Formats: sequence, C-alpha cells, structure tokens
Amino acid sequence: MPALTHLDAKGEANMVDVGDKAETIRTAIAEGFVSMQPATLEMILAGDAKKGDVLGTARIAGIMAAKKTHELIPLCHPLLLTKVAVEIEPDRTLPGLRVTALARVTGKTGVEMEALTAASVACLTIYDMAKAADRGMVISGIRLVEKTGGKSGDYKVDS
Repeated sequence: MPALTHLDAKGEANMVDVGDKAETIRTAIAEGFVSMQPATLEMILAGDAKKGDVLGTARIAGIMAAKKTHELIPLCHPLLLTKVAVEIEPDRTLPGLRVTALARVTGKTGVEMEALTAASVACLTIYDMAKAADRGMVISGIRLVEKTGGKSGDYKVDS
C-alpha cells in the first residue's frame, strides 16, 4: 500500500509539493445518488418544486463547488480547471436522481476532489430544494468512477 502523501516523517499534515511534477491532462468523473419518493421525482422532473428549477440549480451548484474545492478541503491545491460538467439523470428504479460530475485540468495534480465535491454539492442542492416535499430523501453512493492522467495512471471503478 502506498504511503500517504499529505503526512511528513513526523506524521504532520502538509500540502504536497507538486512543483517538479509534469503537467498532464487529468480528468476525473464522480457520481452520487439522491433517492426519493416517486412523487418527489415526478415533481422535480415536471419543474414544479416551490424553490424553482431543481436540476438547473443543482448543476450550477456542482460546477461552482468544483471551482471552490481548494477552499473547502484542507491541503487541496487551487486548480485552473479547464472543464467542469454536471449531469443529472432520473433513475426510476431508485427512485431518484443520479448525478455525474466531470472535472478536467491540464496541471500537476489530479482533479478527483473537484469531481467528488461537484457531485456531493449537486446532491445536497437537490435535497435542499426538494426537502419541503420529501425530508426522507437519501444521498448515497458518492464515489470516484474514473480518473485519467498523472503519475499514478488511470483508474476505473469495477461496476
């Protein structure tokens, strides 16, 4: 198992020095799910939520969150993201919504945290905007699905 990169020899947390790393195109995809009552899902899809456009607002919230990841997660580097995209699709088998977030950068460090933050905040925004109709919604399955680029190579979750 590889050593933790954010701990020094004394076990103290430090920001990793990425100055000598090569710049590469790095992409990460994360996902999350919001399970809800079928009527809540239909309300959201119909655009009838009292707070407004749930899907559009959650998409924007996820994109904004990715851009602020370094302000939210200690020791994350600020990145000049080249792309952030958040897709939200209905999944009637949950029932609920599947959120997929993609983050891309040409840089010296990965964008996994930005994709995970985008997916998480989009899910939280869905909950916030629909909680008046369904306080029993459940956010789950926040995970990294795929990452490319960088010294550690590519990763893709086993389905």
